[in-house]
Amino acid sequence: MKLLIVCSLVFLLAAAAAGQGNPEAAQLKNPVAATPESVSEGTRLYLRHCASCHGSNAEGGAGNDLIPAAPDLTGKAWKHGSSDGEIFSSIKNGVPPELNMIPFADQLKDADIWNVVNYLRSIGKKN
Repeated sequence: MKLLIVCSLVFLLAAAAAGQGNPEAAQLKNPVAATPESVSEGTRLYLRHCASCHGSNAEGGAGNDLIPAAPDLTGKAWKHGSSDGEIFSSIKNGVPPELNMIPFADQLKDADIWNVVNYLRSIGKKN
């Protein structure tokens, strides 16, 4: 029994360290269709709230002595999960434990966050 518990803990810690994302958030489905209007609104919101860290083209930011460089958001694989639901959750709730990616739950409505997700999908690298 102890061996099972130890193995389970090792597995969970390894998954967390590998940046496996958020399985619960991965189940969320994007309720906002990726229409031109949604992508346009997502672009506007991204430029207002996200570009200062992630860059105007979403290819990452430089960071500084206090905050690490913000990641490229145009790639296929993301450290904290790349499903629509995981991206939504990262924007809404931030990325603990350091919260270098701050939560936007108090600044953006859910529909606005989904518009940002649609924008990020529209600029994602295809290969």
